[in-house]
Amino acid sequence: MNHRKIFFWSITVALAGFLFGFDTVVISGADLSLQELWPRGEVFHGFVIMASALWGTVIGALFGGIPTDKLGRKKTLFWIGIFYFVSAVGSALANDPWVFACLRFIGGLAVGASTIAAPAYISEIAPANNRGKLVALYQFNIVFGILVAFLSNYLMSGIPENAWRWMIGAEAVPAFLYTLMVLTVPESPRWLLVKKQDRKAAAATLRLINPHVDPEIEMLRINADHDEADKTETIFSPKYRRPLMLAFLVAFFNQFSGINAFLYYAPRIFEIAGLEKSSALLSSVGIGIANLVFTLLGLSLIDRLGRRQLMYIGSFGYIISLSLVALAFALEWKGMAVPGFLFLFIAAHAIGQGAVIWVFIAEIFPNHLRASGQAFGSSVHWWLAAIIPSMMPVMISSIGITTVFVGFAFMMVLQLLWVWRMMPETKGVSLEDLEKRLVKDGGR
Repeated sequence: MNHRKIFFWSITVALAGFLFGFDTVVISGADLSLQELWPRGEVFHGFVIMASALWGTVIGALFGGIPTDKLGRKKTLFWIGIFYFVSAVGSALANDPWVFACLRFIGGLAVGASTIAAPAYISEIAPANNRGKLVALYQFNIVFGILVAFLSNYLMSGIPENAWRWMIGAEAVPAFLYTLMVLTVPESPRWLLVKKQDRKAAAATLRLINPHVDPEIEMLRINADHDEADKTETIFSPKYRRPLMLAFLVAFFNQFSGINAFLYYAPRIFEIAGLEKSSALLSSVGIGIANLVFTLLGLSLIDRLGRRQLMYIGSFGYIISLSLVALAFALEWKGMAVPGFLFLFIAAHAIGQGAVIWVFIAEIFPNHLRASGQAFGSSVHWWLAAIIPSMMPVMISSIGITTVFVGFAFMMVLQLLWVWRMMPETKGVSLEDLEKRLVKDGGR
């Protein structure tokens, strides 16, 4: 097994996650500046300005499976890089809120599509015993992008005029570099064989992945699995109801933890907790560092402890931290109490849902339906990721921030019950064997 090449290709493709993380969170530094520049009310600010990229992720996730299957994983990832670049440059130069929203929407399309194409690519080139760790590189890059976005926002906050433009435009540099780098990776051998029927190209890539294994044998195994599949099926066929429900629930609980709502409004939440503006931005950088450190821990454990055990750890951490945040706001504890509890919340997310979600969704669907299955799971994730942060300004002003965090804590109790009763373990199982297990169980 050529581990060095597999790792290089995986980390290159996973850089789409860096842009995902950066693009998603960089807007938090511009939140209050944009509200002052275009003062059109909380609803307009939440749904149009702040969530415009998130609405793009919904569309990108819903339809990203189409280019991922038709054009291939590699070409789709290349166009994702182009979209990120155009969005970063355009939104930084925008002088109208609707133009700004449209250009942020384009970046959102790239984010949504990347959650399908990147995990699909990595899962299809990775050996079963390292698949979790390699696919989780995508999540690592997401949190690295989040950290860099928080850090760049803090460093650029001192620019005397139009600091928000520099914050948002900074993404153009990594977007350009990523677009060039993705040209160096080969196409997925499973896509070449199953979707394009190009045996020669598939065999060449399989030789690069593992020079010690006869590619003909591996192609026979992949084709055997593909030939058994009914090509008229969709992910909504009754036999796939179990993987479909698993994808829905892991995405549902991911967002009802409040993770995106918090990341989008971290400086505002810290200011409500009593921190000054500069301290709030600096605390956001600390959140990014904690996210990165605990994601690395989750990455190191995902193929050792398994996906289910990490979800147990994360669920308990969510319940404790979110309950403490709600209590701190209810009792009006000032100072570092709320940031401290939110650091624990981020740690729980990074080890649990953060490390698991994209790995898990990439594993549970069969080869011929993987892109459409991931499109379903990602679209559920992004619908909720758009709706919940969009409603945060209204919810905070109407029901209060304490009630918001109580609601998130309750949803994590339900997640814990789901992990206990329904979630299967997928570590160390080949994609083809995992398909047989889940489809067999789901068809009973």
